[in-house]
Amino acid sequence: MRTHSDLERRLLQRWLQKQEYSEDLRLLRVPFSSPGYHTTLKDVPFVHPTRESLGYAVALLDGGGEAGLERACAILDRVIALQETDRGLPTYGIWSWFFEEPHGDMRPPDWNWADFCGKRLLLAVRKHEDRLPEALKERLREAVFRACEAIIARNVGPGYTNIAIMGAFVTLIAGETYGQEAFAAYGRQRLQAFYEYTMRLGAFEEYNSPTYTKVALVELSDLYAWAQSPEIKTLAAKLLRLAWESVAKHFHPATRQWGGPHARSYDTTLSPSVRSFLQIALQGRVEWLTEEELAYDPQWYGSPIGCPDEVVPLFTEPSVRTHDQVFYRNEAKGIEKRASFYQTETLCIGSVSRENMWNQRRNLLAYLSGEHGTSYVWLRCLHDGYDYAAAVFTSVQRKNRVLFGIGFSTNGGDTHNSLDRIRGSIEAEDLRLRFEIGGGEAKVEQDLHGELYVTVGRHVLTIRPVFASLGEESARWEWSREGDRLYVDCVFYSGINRTIDFESLCQAGALAVCTFAEERVSCSYKLTLKEQEAFVECPAPSGGGPLRLSMRLKPALMDTMLSVL
Repeated sequence: MRTHSDLERRLLQRWLQKQEYSEDLRLLRVPFSSPGYHTTLKDVPFVHPTRESLGYAVALLDGGGEAGLERACAILDRVIALQETDRGLPTYGIWSWFFEEPHGDMRPPDWNWADFCGKRLLLAVRKHEDRLPEALKERLREAVFRACEAIIARNVGPGYTNIAIMGAFVTLIAGETYGQEAFAAYGRQRLQAFYEYTMRLGAFEEYNSPTYTKVALVELSDLYAWAQSPEIKTLAAKLLRLAWESVAKHFHPATRQWGGPHARSYDTTLSPSVRSFLQIALQGRVEWLTEEELAYDPQWYGSPIGCPDEVVPLFTEPSVRTHDQVFYRNEAKGIEKRASFYQTETLCIGSVSRENMWNQRRNLLAYLSGEHGTSYVWLRCLHDGYDYAAAVFTSVQRKNRVLFGIGFSTNGGDTHNSLDRIRGSIEAEDLRLRFEIGGGEAKVEQDLHGELYVTVGRHVLTIRPVFASLGEESARWEWSREGDRLYVDCVFYSGINRTIDFESLCQAGALAVCTFAEERVSCSYKLTLKEQEAFVECPAPSGGGPLRLSMRLKPALMDTMLSVL
């Protein structure tokens, strides 16, 4: 394992000092936050989380000395007691997110907590077993076994990148630690299946995700460190190389941003946690943040996290490059998803060929550098102000030009990818497509032909509307400001609350061409409309064959909207 540097020891101590511990509950106390699903808690100022409390316990064991041992043991004992132990319940082996909200109150419970919590329990055992009381060690063993059983019963597929890896870690390391060959065999099989699935396309299905690629890098590094099997270490090393190459190819040195598209992301610009992770993994090659600014995660302590030397220049040296990657293919459904990326010294643009518009997606994302700093451009679809997951994005990209369309499914999610699927219609006061431009002063102009020019520092985003309607109603383009963000919107509907019945519409959606450059770049196009389909063709930005896009205009099932025409 990588030795602990003096810097990491200081960062761990600083992190420990900032935590607020509840002596009566023997859990961490943190401000409440929520992604908007799973938990039903609202307007609660503070909560006591299970996963984070276990992370705090491991950190105390790592860096709290003898003074931290008693508290760590108290936390471990407390959280183990919160695990579901009734085999007759579907939540057997998992934990709720918060002490304040039992499993039965969650909508729905999060089965990932068997993986997240199980891993932290195992790290406490593997790193500090000789310091733990015998009675607690027995309770830890029983809790880990329950978590393994929950993980095996759920048996997530290899497309769920971070949980596929984490579940392999928990079951494999538990099996090796406690001599349970059934667990170890499952873990080996699961990682092997994930390896084969991933290498078949050469990319994680949770493609280029700042949040979850970081998680995958930590999990794979820990697998490499703790697995006894040489075969598992080899697989982990190969997957680590793949992951680091993907990150490096999308990193834009001038803006210090992780370029798109992102299959899943919680932030539009790089969070302090991810930026800190990359800086620590680059081991002194960059200094984006001072020691005081580093947002340290105690999970990194002692993990052999390190970027391969061969790809380090991609993080530090400006260049012009493109990257094109198929990251998902389902031949039975006729669905293929392809990611495209282009960067110059001052900008980068990423897009995905087909995807829903869930709020964790970054299907069309650009970063621009200039005297003002870094700006971003993010394309969204909003239903009453919140990202509308049932909308479907389709695009083709050539360098700095993206030809794209937005259609609508009849059974996709509303606010979530899958938890709140619509049934053909929605109630809405507002439905719109939005270019969100943030991070710098921007202005917009529109010419007589309807072409929009958004100036952001030295760059101009040219938007050429092609088509937009919601049934018989044509959409309109407008723009507004909110703080340092400019919104350029294609408004499908805005008014009193009404039912939008997508199943009854013959056509609904929008098509446009956008070009990122250091000057205005007009773009012609040819549009062919049929009853239920649209075909668009426009010139490529630097000659060569034209960009061509076909899209369903009539709303249909999500799989149909995502399939290739």
